[in-house]
Amino acid sequence: MSVDVSDVAVGEDVESFRARARDWIRGNLGPFSHETAMGLRSVPAEEELAAVAYDRQLQRKFYDAGFAGIAIPRRYGGLGLTGAHQRAFNEELAGFECATRFQIPTLCPCAAVLLDFGTEEQKQRHIPAMLRGEEIWMQFLSEPSGGSDVAGALTTAVRDGDDWVINGSKVWTTGAWWSDWALCLARTNWDAPKHRGLTVFIMPIQQAGVDVHQIEMLNGAKDFCQEFLTDVRVPDTDRVGAVDDGWTVVTRWMFHERTLFNSPYVTYPQGQVHTVADASPAEIARDAGVLDDARVRDLIGEARILELVGDALQQRIASGMRSGRMSDQSAAIGRLFRGVAGTRAATIKFDIAGAEAAAWSEDDGGITEAGNSFLMRQVACIGGGTTEMARNVVSERVLGFPREQLPDRNVPFREIPRGGNR
Repeated sequence: MSVDVSDVAVGEDVESFRARARDWIRGNLGPFSHETAMGLRSVPAEEELAAVAYDRQLQRKFYDAGFAGIAIPRRYGGLGLTGAHQRAFNEELAGFECATRFQIPTLCPCAAVLLDFGTEEQKQRHIPAMLRGEEIWMQFLSEPSGGSDVAGALTTAVRDGDDWVINGSKVWTTGAWWSDWALCLARTNWDAPKHRGLTVFIMPIQQAGVDVHQIEMLNGAKDFCQEFLTDVRVPDTDRVGAVDDGWTVVTRWMFHERTLFNSPYVTYPQGQVHTVADASPAEIARDAGVLDDARVRDLIGEARILELVGDALQQRIASGMRSGRMSDQSAAIGRLFRGVAGTRAATIKFDIAGAEAAAWSEDDGGITEAGNSFLMRQVACIGGGTTEMARNVVSERVLGFPREQLPDRNVPFREIPRGGNR
């Protein structure tokens, strides 16, 4: 049964909303499962596509019940409530399923960027479709030649009448092979300095000229993708922001990417994170028969402290940004901590599992996949913006340290040496 959002009181207080959400969640949703949630797992393609299809159905279920886009304006299909309402929902959702593939990056940062910079037509066309489970979005941002240097984009967009023709390549796009739309950064002016002359576009992924290649990771997962764009035509009506002013859009885009699980647009069980191995350090220690080892118990305690500190830090940063006491650039502090703590947590699990983490069978309990989690641990420092970039943001934009001296500042981009031209 669908719920008309016009029947939901705009001024509904948080606790009344929480109670209503709690009743619906417990009466309509199953438990959270890492087996179907978005993540870097080695599974057959048909199994992943089945999980994507299930997420589409689940997102529609949230929408029909009136719980999709809780803090998104009502005119775009949301409820028009507050971030506090979304946090209350996420707290009640702990332990229950949700459509993970529609949260990151579809609703944050993609929908968030459209809300900030999109035209009214773009918002009306796409955001309700996201909330209904009809459009999964990705970010065409990183490039093979640039790594974290987003401003060094070489993908080119050339104006041709009412269209733009885009050529180039993007990489590390998780799930591009089963997604629908993308936000794409391209260079539109080679005579402007590096951080200017960039423009953001909207484009369908499943179209002629967009060739998606899956990249096999150490654990056999093939969710990361590289896209080759060849003469892709994009109408100017699908441009986001002003021509050559894409860096303004990207700066806000990166802010949304760093907030993610603190975003008022993301529906995700509180305390739940994407991970390769979902067993806790204590469960791994139990299954490895080392729970009574004093050193292991210290490691378990360290992992728990990292979890508690991470939760408290995220709450403090979110509260500080909401109140204006902290700059929105402070989101980089949380991003940095998540990366460092994530790699350490994976290392702790591997250390506890011992030699069995190097070779395991399906009946090894919590030890299963601890080795893969260790091999993939660096993903926590790369996905969502690297920790190196987060350190730069913290030092320059939060602490106010002098900016790094760049030799290419104010130099036309076409004159900057690249690759073999250095």
